[in-house]
Amino acid sequence: MAIRTIVKHPDPILREKAMVVTKFNSNLHKLLDDMADTMYDADGVGLAAPQVGISKRVIVMDCGDGLIEMINPEIIEHEGEQYDYPEGCLSIPGLQGDVRRHKWIKLRGHDRNGNVVELEADDLLSRCAQHEIDHLNGVLFIDVADKVYKVNPNQEGE
Repeated sequence: MAIRTIVKHPDPILREKAMVVTKFNSNLHKLLDDMADTMYDADGVGLAAPQVGISKRVIVMDCGDGLIEMINPEIIEHEGEQYDYPEGCLSIPGLQGDVRRHKWIKLRGHDRNGNVVELEADDLLSRCAQHEIDHLNGVLFIDVADKVYKVNPNQEGE
């Protein structure tokens, strides 16, 4: 188990567009394992590589149905809108926001071995995936929230 330090806002890496992953090797596998350990240790439901200081297009998520890893994720379809769940971020403790997200999305990316994978997500998993993909593009929830408010830092959300 290797816990990495979660980068906090306003660290500049959180504003960079992350690089596409082209090598699916043991270094990537270690990054994925470390990210999952870090996310679980922080009681998060999602984590993007820039949040641990690595500018690569890698995300991990677990909204209650098991760990999902995705490399180079992209949204290829979407439907509907959701606006009923407060959104937070491990990189911005103490704040939450009201963010409009797609209710349903279809993602395409790669697994840890470079195989193309697709995933359909709705509700919380859809919101989480969109939040993490935003991180890969240098966008934070505070940039797209209709409203941002202070909360107990032990209740961050995503």
